[in-house]
Amino acid sequence: MSKLSLSFACWDYDRIHALTNGSVQVDGIDLNWLNMPVEETFWRMMRHQEFDVAELSLSSYLVAKDRGYPNFTAIPVFMSRFFRHSGIYINKNSGINKPEDLKGKRVGIPEYQLTACLWIRGILQHDYGVHPADMNWYIGGQETAGRIEKIKLDLPWNINIRQIDNNQTLNQMLESGEIDAFIAPRAPSCFLEGSPNVQRLFPDYPSVEKEYFKRTGIFPIMHVVAIKDEILEEHPWVAQNLYKAFEQAKQKVYEGFKQTAALKVTLPWFTSEWENTRELMGEDFWPYGLENNRKTLEAAVTYSYEQGMIKNQLKIEDLFAKSTLEKYTL
Repeated sequence: MSKLSLSFACWDYDRIHALTNGSVQVDGIDLNWLNMPVEETFWRMMRHQEFDVAELSLSSYLVAKDRGYPNFTAIPVFMSRFFRHSGIYINKNSGINKPEDLKGKRVGIPEYQLTACLWIRGILQHDYGVHPADMNWYIGGQETAGRIEKIKLDLPWNINIRQIDNNQTLNQMLESGEIDAFIAPRAPSCFLEGSPNVQRLFPDYPSVEKEYFKRTGIFPIMHVVAIKDEILEEHPWVAQNLYKAFEQAKQKVYEGFKQTAALKVTLPWFTSEWENTRELMGEDFWPYGLENNRKTLEAAVTYSYEQGMIKNQLKIEDLFAKSTLEKYTL
């Protein structure tokens, strides 16, 4: 019997290498991996549903489930996770020294719906009392002019958003002081190039993020894996088979980390970092599945609802293919 051929759009993560090099096989499925930057994958999946299976922004996925379109369903596999305190950049002349100083300031974001921005706004609100309505938002291209939202949002009346001009970029505006701060998943080039005008709001972000995890138990989820509903309707077994294969591929990464005869990762003190991470977050520090991530997922849904991007308080169980929510036992 021939295998089902499915396109799979995803960036080049170590946690999928076992799938792409064939050392882990998906039962009954041939995956045609399309290696693309995440922004392109998200745009093409949200706008045109071009792929059978795709890495997808968690925030955009919540909006899609809330609206009932586009029609795809996720499995609880999280391609990207990231503590996001590091993603707040400030102009040094803006008068911002602590999170509370963001109130009343001009803050640039590439898209309001970006998952990194969702998490940062939620953290600012719940941990520091800075609400989204307290800031003036500027949206547009980070490095190239002309970026717009993937899908139109219906935000609360008190959210002040302005689209920057088509000849402007947020990177330039942060460097020049036309905006006071910038929030995004990607570091602006002015910061990467060592601009004397730009720095992180939290220079010692690892310490802040570790304290956040100790206090909340939350490891923010950025991206899920979504499957077109038409495929699941015809082949319902696809969700569970993919879930199992992704879990096996991730375990291959963990196994590689345990090798100390030679460094698997191109970082001199990687072994120390791996040991410290396990001590803080446990053996399976990048967990898949619903129950291991319930608190994190509930926080993301709450933030999306509070920020007006979704209109309903979605149930976590309704976000994922049902077959991936139960485990069989012998």
